[in-house]
Amino acid sequence: MSVTREDGGRLNAFAKEPPIQVVVPGGGLSRPTLLLLIGGSLLVLAMLAVAVGIS
Repeated sequence: MSVTREDGGRLNAFAKEPPIQVVVPGGGLSRPTLLLLIGGSLLVLAMLAVAVGIS
């Protein structure tokens, strides 16, 4: 962590930044991600159906 001295004698500490990671395009959706999206959508639809059924 680098520390600098400001006016008035105050110290200011700066955190060390992590290295930048380059994301490769064209990753697409993997099977687990697709299943999670479909499952989440079905869950939201089921909750809406229950809410409409209660009211």
